[in-house]
Amino acid sequence: MGGETTSEDLLRTLAPQVVGVLTRRFGDFDAAEDAVQEALLAAATQWPDEGMPRNPRGWLIQVASRRMTERVRGEQARRRREDLAARGLPADRRTAPAADSDDPADRDDSLVLLFLCCHPALSPTAAIALTLRCVGGLTTSQIARAFMVPETTMGQRISRAKQRIKTSGIPFRMPEGEERAGRLDAVLHVLYLIFNEGYATSEGPDLQRVELSREAIRLTRAAHELLPDDSEVAGLLALMLLTHARSAARTGPAGELIPLAEQDRGLWDARAIEEGTTLLTATLPKGPLGPYQVQAAVAAVHDEAATVEDTDWPQILALYGVLEQLSANPVVSLNRAVAVAMVRGADAGLDILKSLDADGRLAGNHRLYVARAHLLEMAGDRSGALANYREAAHRTTSLPERHYLTLRAARVAAPE
Repeated sequence: MGGETTSEDLLRTLAPQVVGVLTRRFGDFDAAEDAVQEALLAAATQWPDEGMPRNPRGWLIQVASRRMTERVRGEQARRRREDLAARGLPADRRTAPAADSDDPADRDDSLVLLFLCCHPALSPTAAIALTLRCVGGLTTSQIARAFMVPETTMGQRISRAKQRIKTSGIPFRMPEGEERAGRLDAVLHVLYLIFNEGYATSEGPDLQRVELSREAIRLTRAAHELLPDDSEVAGLLALMLLTHARSAARTGPAGELIPLAEQDRGLWDARAIEEGTTLLTATLPKGPLGPYQVQAAVAAVHDEAATVEDTDWPQILALYGVLEQLSANPVVSLNRAVAVAMVRGADAGLDILKSLDADGRLAGNHRLYVARAHLLEMAGDRSGALANYREAAHRTTSLPERHYLTLRAARVAAPE
C-alpha cells in the first residue's frame, strides 16, 4: 500500500527527466512537455500488455523525441508551404534537423527543469502549479484541489504558464548567482509540497505515495549538492529524511493509518534518522535560521524519542514558538496548539484552536476538526470529540484517514 514501486510511480519519476532531455535538445519546453505526456500515455497503454522495456527512460525519450520531430517537421512544412505559396512557387519537402548526436541522453536535467518552472516571469502561484505538474508528476485535478479551484481553471493556468515560458525565450540552463537565489524560495517550496503529497496523499485509497516522497528527496539532494552552504536547503533535506524515516510504520498490513503515538518505532529507518540528524546538527550553527530547519528540529525530537512517553514536548513547544515567528501560518499554529495541550493541558490547547476558528484561514479544513477532536477527547468531552471526529472524517478526501477517523469516532461513542 503505497510502498511498492509501480509502473505509474516509475513514469512519474522519469517524466521530468525526459522533459529535460527534450527541452535541452529541441529548445521548446511547452512542446516537450506535451510530447512527453503523449509518450507516458503510450507507455501506460503498451507496457501492461507488452511488458516494461529494459530501459524505460530510453524508451520514453525515443518515443517522445519521435513525437517532437514529427511536430517540428509538420510545423516546418506548414511554414514552407505558406512561404512558397506567397511567392507562387511549388511546394517541396523539408525535414527537421536531427537532434545533436553528442547530446547525452543519460544526463538528468530535473533540477534545471525545476528552476525553469520557478522563473520570476511567472506568478508564484503559476510557478508552483506548473512545477507540481511537470516535475512533481501531480495531475491537474490534484493541483486544483490543493489550490481549491476548478480543474478547468487550473488547466488553463498551467497552459498559460507553459506558453509564458515559451514566449519569453527563457534559456534552458541552470541559473547562476542572484538569478538562482531569486528562484530558490519557490524551488524549495515546491519540493516541500511534492514531498508532503507523497508522505500524506491528499486523496485516494493510499495513505502515502512513497515514490513521490523519494523523488522529492532525490531532487532536494541534488539542490543540496549544488548549494552545500545554503542552510535552508540542508534544513529541507534533513526535514524530509527525518519525516520519511517513519514511512514504513505509518500503515498497517491493509494500508490502514497508524498514528505516530501507536507506531512501531523499530520500523523507523535508523540510517535516515542518523543522516537527517547529522545534517541538521551541522547546519543549525551556520545560520541564518529558517522554517525548514526548525521543522526538521521538531521531526528530530520525535525521532529521537525511544517511546511516545519519552517525547520532549516542552522542547517541541518551544520550537513551534520559534517557527510561528518565522512563518506565521495557521497550520503552524494548529501544531503548536497540540504541543501546548501536551505540556499545559487540553484546555490550553483548545483556547488556541478558538483563535484559529476566528482567524478563518482553516475554515472547513479537516485537520482543524481532527485536532479539536483529539484535544476534546483528552479533556474528557466525549460528545464534542465524537462530533469533531465525524466532521473530520466527512471532510477528508484521503480514504485511509477517513477510515481511521471513523474508527476513532466509534471508539469514543462506545460505552466504557
